[in-house]
Amino acid sequence: MSLETRVQKAFQRLEDYSPEGLKHTLLRLNISIEELQSYLKTPEGKPYYRQMIYADDKVEMIVMNWAEIECSPHDHGQSSGWIQVMNGTTKQTVYQAQGESIPLPLFTEYKENGSLFFAPKHGIHKMGREGDPPLVTLHLYSPPIRGMRVFDLKACAACVVSSDCGAWWPEEQRQRLKDIQLKK
Repeated sequence: MSLETRVQKAFQRLEDYSPEGLKHTLLRLNISIEELQSYLKTPEGKPYYRQMIYADDKVEMIVMNWAEIECSPHDHGQSSGWIQVMNGTTKQTVYQAQGESIPLPLFTEYKENGSLFFAPKHGIHKMGREGDPPLVTLHLYSPPIRGMRVFDLKACAACVVSSDCGAWWPEEQRQRLKDIQLKK
C-alpha cells in the first residue's frame, strides 16, 4: 500500500485529535525515510523545502528537508503537533514571550534521528540542521496551521503569515497578513 493511501486511511478513520491521539497515529504509521524520498527537493535559499503529504480540515502532515539555514523563530498559530526527526540532527531553540514582547530564548536542545517531540499551541521555537547528514523532519499538526507568527528579533517585529509561507520572513507582501511591533 502506498504512503499516501496509508496516511489517508489513518486520518479518515481518526477520531482522537488530542496530542496523544496524534502521536499514536504517527507512530502506528511507521513511515520510513525511503517512503519520503520522492517528496524531498532542494530548499533553494530557504531554511527548508516543505511538501504536504496529507491535509483535511482537522489535521495536516508535512515533510521538510533542511538547508544549512535556521528558520526564524515562530509559533504554529492555534495548532499543536508532533515533529519526528527522520534523518540527521536538528538544533531547536525554544523561546518564551509575554503578550507582545520580544521572545527570549529559554533553552537549546538537539534532537537526533528517530526523535519525536511535541510542538505546543502558542509555543515559539526555531529549528535548523546540525552537522553534515541531511536533516529531514516529518510534522503532524491539528488543526492545520493557520495564523502562524514569524518573528524578526533584530527588527523587534513579528508578522502573521499566509499558509503558503514557511517559518521565515516573507519576501512577498501578500504573505504578510498582519504586522506586529514587539516591545523590548
